[in-house]
Amino acid sequence: MMKEKLIRTCFIGLALLLIQSFSVSSAHASDKEKPAMFWTWLDYNAKTNFDSICREMNYLGIDGVMLNAASPDEYRVAIPIAKKYGIQVIAWLWTMNLEHDRDKILKEHPDWFSVNRNGKSLADTTAYVGYYKFLSPVVPGVKEYIKKKIESYCEVEGLAGISIDYNRYVDVVLPTTLWPKYNIVQDREYPAWDYGYHPIAIEKFKKQYGYDPRAQKDPSKDLKWRQFRCDQITDIANMIAEIVHSHGKTMAASPFPTPKMASRMVRQDWGKWNLDVVFPMVYSNFYTEDPSFISDCTLENVRDKGANTTLYCGLMAKNNEEIFADMDEALNNGAQGISIFTIHSLKDPQIREKFRAYTTAAKARKAQNNGTLTRLAHVKIENNPFKKEGIMKLINQKIQDLVRSENPAASPIALSKYKKIDAYDVTQKYLVTDKVSKKNFYVTFFFYGGILSGWNVDPAPNAA
Repeated sequence: MMKEKLIRTCFIGLALLLIQSFSVSSAHASDKEKPAMFWTWLDYNAKTNFDSICREMNYLGIDGVMLNAASPDEYRVAIPIAKKYGIQVIAWLWTMNLEHDRDKILKEHPDWFSVNRNGKSLADTTAYVGYYKFLSPVVPGVKEYIKKKIESYCEVEGLAGISIDYNRYVDVVLPTTLWPKYNIVQDREYPAWDYGYHPIAIEKFKKQYGYDPRAQKDPSKDLKWRQFRCDQITDIANMIAEIVHSHGKTMAASPFPTPKMASRMVRQDWGKWNLDVVFPMVYSNFYTEDPSFISDCTLENVRDKGANTTLYCGLMAKNNEEIFADMDEALNNGAQGISIFTIHSLKDPQIREKFRAYTTAAKARKAQNNGTLTRLAHVKIENNPFKKEGIMKLINQKIQDLVRSENPAASPIALSKYKKIDAYDVTQKYLVTDKVSKKNFYVTFFFYGGILSGWNVDPAPNAA
């Protein structure tokens, strides 16, 4: 009899525990809404008229905002305003690159910062721009710092989720369109921009694999070393995801265009992150400058994203008709929504009205298809640049501009056949001649992550 009573008591206790656990998880789940379809990234400033911005978002059909604010309290002010217009708010937080507390951490913890292949730390050197102050993901203090930061934002009532940005290393390779800005050529990985060599990381790698990656002639070719650094970033992302999910909120990220591109360019293997939603930044104007880059990346992301991750697409907002072609390339090839950077770029009244009509129609199409957009079955990734009409048109125009920079009255170009003269790593280099001006040009294509991700045109020596 006592045994039966004990069993019954244990059963009741277990039932009560399950009910309590369910109640807690349900309370957490109440914060987790189905993600909006159209988003924008925005910086929040208490001095701006956020009510007016939300009204504008609502009018244009943007029903979600990834908001970057300096403190949890600022979200507590912004969220009720956004909710008034039916807009979801996700905290857009930088992780490995410091932002609001940059100077404080630099002063207190200079040993936390990322180190490049030359042994230079970002605590006292610059990579590209002054605000690139990336932390090292292997430093225990860095992990604790990020944990506390994420926890403080997750405690904000009404916040739909967290979207992490700059969860990566410094760009070992920049998109080709940015090279002129910094007067650089990055046709391969160079030591000054190759980060992840913090002493703790080196020791951890040596313990795991038995050698020092720096002892190699070219560490950039070591796949174990590359993946090791990717995995340290993945550990940070999944640590954050665990915290976010424990609060019943949505875990999102804004990574580089595809997992394979990201792993090469910034050591960011985001297909392995425990994300609910991903907003890859497929900014075609930084890469090939052609909409086909968006469809190529989206098709790749459908395949390589996490199994439980909903794919969206991050686009650079354009105040012209190109934005609609860009959104079509994303939504027709597997993306379930769009985020633009940013709403402030949409200024032309006609473009704004067309954008509003576009979001309305896209939402209706998605609703009619049980909340999912299916991709066009006939579209495939095309990696032969000579079959990409838009890209070849841009290259021809670049060559024409170079010819006319020396002779404004020059006749239209007539190009010879392209001759492949070199290929290494992700690079394919061709020689082509303008038969009118007799000038030679190098045309180089880059295939980071296995897809056409950039091109460049340079004058070449003329034949003797």
